[in-house]
Amino acid sequence: MSEEKVGIAVLTISDTRDEASDTSGAYLAGAVEADGHRLAAKRIVPDSIEAIREAVMAWAADPAVDVIVSTGGTGLTGRDVTPEAVLPLFDKVIDGFPAVWHAISFDSIGLSTLQSRACAGIVKSTLVFCFPGSGGAVRDGWTKLLSKQLDRSTRPCNFVEIMPRLSER
Repeated sequence: MSEEKVGIAVLTISDTRDEASDTSGAYLAGAVEADGHRLAAKRIVPDSIEAIREAVMAWAADPAVDVIVSTGGTGLTGRDVTPEAVLPLFDKVIDGFPAVWHAISFDSIGLSTLQSRACAGIVKSTLVFCFPGSGGAVRDGWTKLLSKQLDRSTRPCNFVEIMPRLSER
């Protein structure tokens, strides 16, 4: 991780989105840079366990990527396979993430948050956060959760200050 900026890769998971229609991925890419981070990569993959795993593992092996933020595939339908793809890859699960995510989401959409299987963990020494694909979910997730935890000034603690220690054994 560079001292100045966090390298963040944005992964859109969708069978129907392309660069022109990927508003959630575009929002995240813009928010990453607007908050002073470095957009390390951006990609769209289909709702496929293999495609998701390939992208996550490639970025987890890339020293320019400190954080992966995905959008899409966390729902309950048959094609929603993001958790199935990433959970087996996690060296550690960030157990508090779903609870905080659902609290934030509940404030916006009420009980509909029950349909989200948002999750987070660490793959190698890379933080991975998986949000739903809707624009509102991505905005809430970034502005109310990740932007604060990826800010070195957030106290009493934040993800950035522990990043150099994620590869400890």
